[in-house]
Amino acid sequence: MKIAIIGATGLVGKRIIEVLEQREFPVSELKLFASEKSVGGKLIFKNQEFEVRPLSEADFSSLDLAFFAVDEKIAKEFVPKAKKHCLVIDKSSAFRLEEDVPLVVPEVNPEACLHHKNIIASPNCSTIQLVVVLAPLQKLGKINHIIITSLQSVSGAGSEAFNQLQYEIEKIAVGDTSLNDNTPLLHPIGANLIPQIGEIGKDGYTAEEKKIIFETKKILNQPNLSITATCVRVPVFIGHSQAVDITFDHKISVEEAITILKKAPGIKVYSGKEYPMPIDVVGRDDVLVGRIRRHLENENSLSLWIVADNLRKGAATNAVQIAELVLKR
Repeated sequence: MKIAIIGATGLVGKRIIEVLEQREFPVSELKLFASEKSVGGKLIFKNQEFEVRPLSEADFSSLDLAFFAVDEKIAKEFVPKAKKHCLVIDKSSAFRLEEDVPLVVPEVNPEACLHHKNIIASPNCSTIQLVVVLAPLQKLGKINHIIITSLQSVSGAGSEAFNQLQYEIEKIAVGDTSLNDNTPLLHPIGANLIPQIGEIGKDGYTAEEKKIIFETKKILNQPNLSITATCVRVPVFIGHSQAVDITFDHKISVEEAITILKKAPGIKVYSGKEYPMPIDVVGRDDVLVGRIRRHLENENSLSLWIVADNLRKGAATNAVQIAELVLKR
């Protein structure tokens, strides 16, 4: 296939290149595009160097598939042009909630790919790891309510935020606490937590929290599902973690939950006193689940802990898996 990666030099774009090679995706021709500041750089794919070109030069008519790993603004400008000529798999939030755009997590709703109109959206990184776990659990019984606290690494905000955490950690390590305000994040992140990701709306919810809520409803095809979310930026480089409370319409045992999660694709379950941490998921595609327990005062509710590499399964791997699904059909 003739493939382009838009946003190739970003954290997600680089992971897409990595995943395409690792999964031996059939690439006959590869073109890389990025912003002007990255033009002329070189990236390696299958031991070959590929030069990064400006997005303005992209000829989508010569492509079979374009992966978009750019922000919403750029996606809105270029995706409509690209989908006239080739399939687009878009990682931005620009089109996810549009009715005629499939929003796909291959372990959960692969059949949605059948109805694409040359564009398939890949969900928010936090949504992906959540629905991979929720989908098998909802087979045990109707889910009435979900509460999510999402602790999100700085890589979810891009390479500048990643570098900022490294910079702040180094300053803190030598006893320098005079952090400047020149940060891509809303506040300093070293030794800190920021309980805001995205703009806060009039309803008090941030853009990131609404993504989790409404994308989850769409993917699970549960428009009336009751969900609330709190998203927090944490001083972790890679790996999003979630504390999740799920209330069913009847009693679900911990053993039932563990059994069905162990059988589900893309999940590794930690039981007993073991649990996953962000350090465990870097470079992995599995969604890790642990701390599975029943509420002390509500036998219909379970609490659990979910961790995943937000750059791999939360972004690049999910996009490539979508492409693999389409290729098989």
